Amino acid sequence: MEASAAARSDREDLPAATKPFLKWAGGKRRLLAELHRCLPATWSRYYEPFLGGGALYFSMPQPDSCLSDVNVELTCCFAVVRDKPEQLIAHLGTHVYSQEHYQWVRAVNPDVLTDVERASRFVYLNRTCFNGLWRVNRRGEFNTPMGRYANPRLVPAPEIRAASRALQGCHLSATGFREAVTDCRSGDLVYFDPPYVPAGGYADFDRYHAGCFGMADHQDLADLAHELDGRGCQVLLSNSDMPLVRRLYSGWEITTISAPRSINCVGSRRGPVAELIITNYRPAHD
Repeated sequence: MEASAAARSDREDLPAATKPFLKWAGGKRRLLAELHRCLPATWSRYYEPFLGGGALYFSMPQPDSCLSDVNVELTCCFAVVRDKPEQLIAHLGTHVYSQEHYQWVRAVNPDVLTDVERASRFVYLNRTCFNGLWRVNRRGEFNTPMGRYANPRLVPAPEIRAASRALQGCHLSATGFREAVTDCRSGDLVYFDPPYVPAGGYADFDRYHAGCFGMADHQDLADLAHELDGRGCQVLLSNSDMPLVRRLYSGWEITTISAPRSINCVGSRRGPVAELIITNYRPAHD
C-alpha cells in the first residue's frame, strides 16, 4: 500500500484523523502540523518503534502499519483497544477517582490480570497520574504519583472506539527499536520518537522502562537510522536540539521547531523549547 499526507487510507470507514485515547508526556499532538510538513510525498508501509500515544499515526491511520514499543503495558493496551474496545470501555467504568483507589490499582501486578483488566489499569493510571507521565523504577514498577484533576474522564469511550477503527489491520509488537524494523525495506517510512537527549540534568523520560534509555542507545539508534538509509528506507526522527543529536545526524535534513513543554517541577521552566525534526530525505512540503 502507498500512502501520502493527502491520501492516507484506501478504506472509506477509516477516519482521516483520530484523537489519541491516551494523554502522553512528550506526545506529538501539538506538533502534528510541523511533522506533516516534514513527511515524504509517498511511502509504502509505516513503522513507529517508539509508539507512545501514537499521535502521528492516528493523524494518518493506515492498514499494514507496524507499531511497536518496548513498554509491554502500552502495546497490550493498544491491542485490546484494537480487538476488544467495548469490553475495555465496560471495565473502565468500574474505576473511581480517589487516592485510595489509585494506590490500589498502581500496586496491582499486571501479570496476574486478563488482557482487558491490564489495559483498563493502564488507561486509568494514564488518565489520573501526574501529566500522563509513565515512569517506572528499576524493578519495572509504575511509580508516578496521582495527579490533581477536578473531574478526569475515566472512560474516553469515543476516543477508544475511534482508535479501534484506526488500528484495524495494524501489526502491534512489544519489542526494541532495532528488532521492530528488521523487515523494513526500500520505500517504507520509519518514524523514530525516542526518549529525548536531556537538555541538562536528569530526565524522567529516561525511566520510561526499567532498562532506561541512555547515550549509548542514542548512538545505536543513529547507527540504525543510517543503516535504514542505506536500505532505501525513509527515516523521520524527533529529538531535542542538542549538539550530540546534530552530530549524530550530520548531513541529514534538520528542521528546528519550537515545542511546548509543560512537565517541570519548577513552573518558571515550563514553556517553548527547541526541538529537531530530522529526515534522510527532502520533505515534500519544504
